[in-house]
Amino acid sequence: MNMPLMGTYNHTMDSKGRMAFPNKLREQLGPDFVITIGLEGCLYAYSREEWEKFTEKLSTLTGATGKAAIRKFAANAIIADCDKQGRVLIPANLREHAALDHDITVIGNINRAEIWDSIRYEEQDSKFSDEELSAVLEELAL
Repeated sequence: MNMPLMGTYNHTMDSKGRMAFPNKLREQLGPDFVITIGLEGCLYAYSREEWEKFTEKLSTLTGATGKAAIRKFAANAIIADCDKQGRVLIPANLREHAALDHDITVIGNINRAEIWDSIRYEEQDSKFSDEELSAVLEELAL
């Protein structure tokens, strides 16, 4: 993996569902990155390389639940097509999944970027306390 994706970027989405994707993250993800549904009410954005790693692992799932998970991620995946201004069109089904409307927060999350409704992200982020973070670092012996 190259440099880990990191940082927090605040943007807005227009009425057509277009949002400016952060330049730094777009450069790292590459020209044909993949956006799909994510967990906790966000969207995931993967570089082509990370998407291939993710889907390779995903394809090892078996049974009805595994097949449903594969279907859910693949059916909702798109290749991000940025325009000359660096905007990407988020389809209605993905906007609905992540409750994206106007204020958007995009974060780097090591091997992927996440696209959040800003209020939802703030709520999610505030749930994780410094004490919990400290416990995680202790577990990692850092």
